[in-house]
Amino acid sequence: MEKSLLLAFYITICSVAFVASKIVISLLLYKRWRRKHLVYENGLSGGKLVMFRSSAMRSLTSDSFMKKALKLSNKDIIGSGGYGTVYKLMINDSMAFAVKRLNKGSSERDRGFERELEAMGDIKHRNIVTLHGYCTTHSYNLLIYEFMPNGSLDGVLHGRSMNKTILDWPTRYKIAVGAARGISYLHHDCIPHIIHRDIKSSNILLDQNMNAQVSDFGLAALMEPDKTHVSTFVAGTFGYLAPEYFDTGKATAKGDVYSFGVVLLELLTGKKPTDEAFVEEGTKLVTWVKSVVKEKREEYVLDSRLEDCPVDEINSVFTVALMCLEPEPAKRPTMAEVVKMLEQIKSEKSA
Repeated sequence: MEKSLLLAFYITICSVAFVASKIVISLLLYKRWRRKHLVYENGLSGGKLVMFRSSAMRSLTSDSFMKKALKLSNKDIIGSGGYGTVYKLMINDSMAFAVKRLNKGSSERDRGFERELEAMGDIKHRNIVTLHGYCTTHSYNLLIYEFMPNGSLDGVLHGRSMNKTILDWPTRYKIAVGAARGISYLHHDCIPHIIHRDIKSSNILLDQNMNAQVSDFGLAALMEPDKTHVSTFVAGTFGYLAPEYFDTGKATAKGDVYSFGVVLLELLTGKKPTDEAFVEEGTKLVTWVKSVVKEKREEYVLDSRLEDCPVDEINSVFTVALMCLEPEPAKRPTMAEVVKMLEQIKSEKSA
C-alpha cells in the first residue's frame, strides 16, 4: 500500500513539474517575442501594428508611422502588382520605407497571415529585402519594407526608372550573382525552405550601390485563395513560369530556377520576356534565344547597349541561363549550384 502511495506521489510530482516547465518555457518564449517586436493595438480601429525590432525602427513610434501612413496618396505610389500597391513612405529626410498595401483576403486566409509574416520577418540576408513590420486592420493589410532607392531591375533595365543609368556588364553580373544568392538562401538555408514562386525582374530590387535584393518572397503563397475553392489563381508571372507549371499547377524550387534563368536572359538581352516583338511573332524570349543560340548566332541576342564586354563571361552566363531553362526540371541545377557556377566565372578569370 505504501509503495502504491509513493508511486502515485512521484507521478503527481513529475506531472506538476512537467506542466510547470511547459508554462515557464511558454512565458520565456513570449518574453523573447516581445523583445523582438514592438506591438501596438491602440488607435488603429481594432487593428494592430507590429514593428520588428531593428536599428531602422528604434526611433519610430506607432503614432508617427501611422500618421504618415494614413496620408499616403496616389502621388506616393512607386509600384503596383497582383498583390497590391507599393508606396514610398517618408518619415523624415533620412528615413523612408516601402509600404505595400495588400488586397484584403478572406478570413480563412487572414488567420495564417500573421504567422507567415513572423517567419518572413526573421529572414535576414544581404540579398533579401528586409521586412521591418506589418499592420493589420479590418479593411487592409500593410507590409513595411526597407526602401530601395534604385527601384527594381525591371525599372532600370527597361527604362521605367528615375535612374536613367545604362547598366554596364559588371553591374549586371553583380546583380545576377546577388539575386542568385538571395534565392539560394530561401531554398537551402531557411527552415522551412521557401519557394519564392514569383521570381522576375520587378521583384529584384536595387539598393544605393546597385546590389540586388530579392523581394516579395512568400507573398504568392500568402495571397493564394483558399484551398477549398476552385481557383484560376496563377502563382507567378507569364513569361517567367516554368513549362511544367501549366501541367501540374504546383510551384517548386526548380520552377524558381527556371524563372531565374529568364531573368538572366533579361540581363543579357535587355529584352522583356513578353516583349511586343515576341508577341507579334507568336514566340517568347526563351524560345527566341534558344533558336538563335542553336544557330550559333549568340552575338545577335546580346543587348546592344553593352559595349566592350568580356566575351568569355557573357558566354558563360548564357550557358548557366540555358541550364536553368532546361525543359525537364530534373536537368536544371539547384540555386546553390547556380550561385557556385556564377561565382566561378569571375574567379576563373582572376586565377
